Order: sequence, then C-alpha cells, then structure tokens
Amino acid sequence: MPVPLIDHVIVNARDKLDAVASRYAQLGFTLTPRGHHTLGSINNLAVLGTDYIELLGVPPGQERTDVLDWPAGLNGLAFKTNDSDVLYAELQAHGVPALPPQGFSRPVRLPDGSTRDAAFRTVRIEREAVAAGRAFFCDHQSPELVWTEARSPHANGAVGLLGLLIAADDPGDLAGLFERMFGDRHVRRTATGCMLVAGLATIEVTTPMALAARLGSAMPDPAGRAQFMAALVLRTVSLDQVWAEVPEAVRFEHGLLVPANAACGAALIFRE
Repeated sequence: MPVPLIDHVIVNARDKLDAVASRYAQLGFTLTPRGHHTLGSINNLAVLGTDYIELLGVPPGQERTDVLDWPAGLNGLAFKTNDSDVLYAELQAHGVPALPPQGFSRPVRLPDGSTRDAAFRTVRIEREAVAAGRAFFCDHQSPELVWTEARSPHANGAVGLLGLLIAADDPGDLAGLFERMFGDRHVRRTATGCMLVAGLATIEVTTPMALAARLGSAMPDPAGRAQFMAALVLRTVSLDQVWAEVPEAVRFEHGLLVPANAACGAALIFRE
C-alpha cells in the first residue's frame, strides 16, 4: 500500500487567480511565474522544501468544471506517488474509488531562457468520496522542473507543510477512506475525529464544532458544507519573519495564525 506523503495542496482561485496570487505575495510567499496547463487551468506555486502550495485558477473561456464547481479557498490535497499505474491497481484492490491515471503538462521556463514541459500523471479519488475537496495522487514525470522554479526563499520563512485541518460532520467517513488508501497503521482515531500521519505532516479531521472552538473567527466560512478543508500548517524558519511580513498574523498555540478571510479562504498556521 502507498505511504502517505503530501506532494502539494491547492487553493482554488476560480476565475480570480491574479487577485489571489497578489494576496499570497503580500503574505510573504515567493511565487513561480504563471503556469498554463494543457488541461486549460492556470497556476502559480509557492514551492517549499519537498512540497508546495498551488494557487489554481481558470482563465476566461475555459470550462474546467472540476475547478469552477468548487468554492474558492483551500480545496485540494495531493499525495506523492512515483508510479501512477501501480498505485491505481493497488487502490482499486483495496476498494478505494480511484479514477484511471490522467496525464497533462505545462511549459516551464528555465534559468537559461529555454523552455521544457513539466509533465504529470494524476490518480484522482472520485469526488463523491471526498466532499471536502479534490483528493488525488501526483506522479511527477519531471520533478526537477517544478523545484527549479523555486529560485528565491519566501519572505515569511516558509520551508514546508506540516499539516492540513479538515472539518467534517462525520470524520469517520474520511478515517475509513484513509485506512483503505494507506492502511490502519497511518491513521489514528481521536476523540473528535482522526489523524492521518503523512511523513512529518499530519492531516487532521475533526468536527466543525471542535475546529471552530480552536480557530474561532479565523476559520473559513463553511457555506453549508458538511466537509471542508479549513487550514494549512506551515513550518517557517522564523516566526519573527512571519510577524514582520504579515500584519494580519495573530498569536496562536505555539505559532502564528493568519485568518482565512485574509488568505483567500485558507487559514494559515505558522510554526517553527
């Protein structure tokens, strides 16, 4: 069975990627140049150590319903894989509702001025199985091209993803799915939900009431959803850098918190 490791997370900008990218630059992230997928979507990345945040949008005239049908904000979780065909067979064998691998690419301009195509194959989990957002595995065919784009450090000191917080009326649904995807040993049941241990990161699923008690007004608007991705936990080399770069940050637990309404629908928790 696959080992859970986060490849990237997605903030859905819908048709407002310019505004979302501008806001994340103001939050101290260094973004890659605008990317154009062969599927029709566009993106900017905040590339971290072994993972990244993808700001994903759709340009005028494109009908990416898999992007536009979701609310704006945090709504994508991609796990790593290095063999999408084997992975797809394994997921099917364990009763995971996965779709066959899908290939696409986008051009990347290299430091020497040349251009190469960064290619990807993804194995998506059917939408009905994860109401909180898009969940899939990403098989990078040319990973060096994605991380080549990370040419400058982030002013807020961000260096990696430490976790993701998901609200769910019934956390047991996602707990069961994670157990079928990765096996019991990576999933821990808690008093208010479950945790999926993904390398150094933790994906925590809890009830909306419990999460609201923790995040308060920093939580994104549920908008009537029974499941939704609420917050990212990021490692920074210096909380002082976050404090200096992000006026909206407030002290939270052992770090700093940027409310969802200041980060385009994704609460950001920074820890050293």
